[in-house]
Amino acid sequence: MTLPIHEALPALKNALAAREAAVLVAPPGAGKTTAVPLVLLDESWAAGGKIVMLEPRRLAARAAAARMAQTLGESVGDTVGFRVRLQSKVSARTRIEVVTEGVFTRMILDDPGLDGVAAVIFDEFHERSLDADLGLALARDAQGLVREDLKLLVMSATLDGARISALLDDAPIVESQGRMFPVDTRYLGRDERQRLEERAVRAIERALVEETGSLLVFLPGQGEIRRTETLLRERLRRSDVDLAPLYGALDPAEQDRAVAPAGPGRRKVVLATSIAETSLTIEGVRVVVDCGLARVPRFDPASGLTRLETVRVSRAAADQRRGRAGRTEPGVCYRLWDEPETRALPAFARPEILEADLSRLALDLARWGARDASGLAFLDAPPSAAFSEARNLLNRLQALDGQGGLTAHGKALSDMPLAPRLAHMVVRAAASGQARRGAEIAAVLSEQGLGGRDVDLRHRLEGFGRDRSPRARDAHSLAERWARQAGRPSGAIELDDALMLAEAYPERVARARGKPGEYQLAGGRGVYLEPADALARETWLAVGELGGGEARDRVLLAAPLDETALRDAFADRLTAEDRLETGPGGKVRAKRLLKLGRLVVEERLIENPDPALIAGALMEQVRADGLSVLRLGDRAKALLDRVSFLREVDGDPWPDLSEAALVSRLDEWLEPLLFGRSSLSSLDEGALHDALKALVPWDLQRKMDELLPARFEAPTGSTFAIDYAAEGGPRVEVRVGELYGLSEHPSVAGGKVPLTLALLSPAQRPIQITKDLPGFWKGSWREVKVEMKGRYPRHVWPDDPANAAPTTRAKPRGT
Repeated sequence: MTLPIHEALPALKNALAAREAAVLVAPPGAGKTTAVPLVLLDESWAAGGKIVMLEPRRLAARAAAARMAQTLGESVGDTVGFRVRLQSKVSARTRIEVVTEGVFTRMILDDPGLDGVAAVIFDEFHERSLDADLGLALARDAQGLVREDLKLLVMSATLDGARISALLDDAPIVESQGRMFPVDTRYLGRDERQRLEERAVRAIERALVEETGSLLVFLPGQGEIRRTETLLRERLRRSDVDLAPLYGALDPAEQDRAVAPAGPGRRKVVLATSIAETSLTIEGVRVVVDCGLARVPRFDPASGLTRLETVRVSRAAADQRRGRAGRTEPGVCYRLWDEPETRALPAFARPEILEADLSRLALDLARWGARDASGLAFLDAPPSAAFSEARNLLNRLQALDGQGGLTAHGKALSDMPLAPRLAHMVVRAAASGQARRGAEIAAVLSEQGLGGRDVDLRHRLEGFGRDRSPRARDAHSLAERWARQAGRPSGAIELDDALMLAEAYPERVARARGKPGEYQLAGGRGVYLEPADALARETWLAVGELGGGEARDRVLLAAPLDETALRDAFADRLTAEDRLETGPGGKVRAKRLLKLGRLVVEERLIENPDPALIAGALMEQVRADGLSVLRLGDRAKALLDRVSFLREVDGDPWPDLSEAALVSRLDEWLEPLLFGRSSLSSLDEGALHDALKALVPWDLQRKMDELLPARFEAPTGSTFAIDYAAEGGPRVEVRVGELYGLSEHPSVAGGKVPLTLALLSPAQRPIQITKDLPGFWKGSWREVKVEMKGRYPRHVWPDDPANAAPTTRAKPRGT
């Protein structure tokens, strides 16, 4: 069978014969995935060597190997084999190995020279996975350092060939034109009032009526697939249609059934995620229904969480999906949006290296001997913030030394084909004699759906243990291999399931707060469980998986955590914080908190706290609430008023004793009074007055007493407090009889400022306010005297008060 790619093969062979690298751009359906490795196997430079081809997904790797083996009339594992995470079929005779991108990363890290490998083919490179970018960078580095003869071929259906060519020293670009069969595109519009599943079902029903053949339906995730399948089973009245879900978490046997052709006289509707977007030919499929959405991981360095977001696909991805309909005959693609929207789609999806958690990348680069990514050929450099956060995580996991190289523990993590957190968990579990259990937890965390969907890790592990499916058996075998890799027991403290989770995700240790099911993580974020969940009654949880929104996440996997066990196992990672609290009566108590991140694990009273800490806390109260929390007393307040008045009248050199100034100088005048005290209420008014007065230099104190006496002495010898803060100037309240005989108005500030006299009746009620006492005696006194004499006949009311004798008493009765 002649494929479109065949026309480009001579040029490709010439390019690789002349150069060490080439770029092949071929549209969907050209046949590059299965034709190119077989053709290159016969090239002279490949004699005696293997060709390793990278695929973005396990299903695609298995399918490509099966198709090539079928072409050769052999079984998988003979000339053509595959290696993916949970499966492998290779033999000593295998010369073409189809591997997932992550497997290749392990291969080249273990053997930088790629001994026995003649060429590495990066298929579907346009998907720009993190592992593909890293694999190409490492292969290019190895090619330049130790393997000049290694051939590199980058293949894609939609790649910008010029950029990758420049990355490979202007490698030649070979293009294959044309899809095998034409595909008619029909736009069905987007009705936002309907759920996605309802719109998908309507399109499927229409396609089954309008077209022949099987259907491939692209949906964003498992949830949409399950709901669409349920709707179809309820509504389809056809007995000749088989429904087949297809997504990454399915057992490989179920995936293989999904991509197998429909039986004679039957049609198939394959409900798939992006797993079916590339490198797959499903026999009999000539209709594609595309919802235009995909679920992609997005890493947030601020929270340390990777979230799955539903996004619009790129134009390149939409073209890839459309191409699935024209693989074996002319096809049709139904798009669940309007045609103008296609032009608004991004040309390509953002490369994963710009969105992902880079901790594994940073660990792999450290193992490669690179402190950062600057010396390697990355098509897009890792973002500095995310890469820095990744290095910080590796430091917290004790995987890096002071120079940024791998520690012994970091080497152990790098040897394991797991995310650094999970590798750290398994190695720590092995040290405590729990390697197998730790490896099983790692399997459940890294393989979606393994062991069921229960939130409780214990139940998930029980389900994993009971599962006898091929996928579960492969996962058990993989866990055994990880457990052997992780090392031997070293007498470390024994870890239970929850503590192992906490080792992987210490910032996800959670403590209950508020309503049932509400928790706070050690990292500070709020998370929740459904209140009806049995785990919602636990005080402490170790959380392994989260999902949800940006503000608050839902706990998807967790285990109950014992507080004492947490304190013992994390003793070296708990931080101590001394905190002061104000109790009844304003008394300050000191507590010592042991914390894991933001969470308090233990708190206790400090019996003999540092006096300086208590003094500092008391001063903080004053800074927060102002001088009103101090019992300053009348003398202290009067002192402040006098200094403030003099500063207003004379300016310098009078000190600023405003509230803001005093609060800024608490350490000068207040702190010495606080040592040995536990509350502000215990401070003596006199001591506060004296401390404030000490802020006024001695010579100014004397001058202040001369210029602004604290009290006014009346002709009777009685003294009265002067209110220097009164509106309108210094003011004194005095009974009018005590001022008889005073012919001049009293003043302060060296005669510059007249006192405001509030003249009172014998009953202490105001009768006149004046700043001109002589004028009062000569003027309105006559009317006041008449009124007062009528009210208070036993008191003296002279006609000439300026020359009368002052008095504090009433006349004797009968006079």
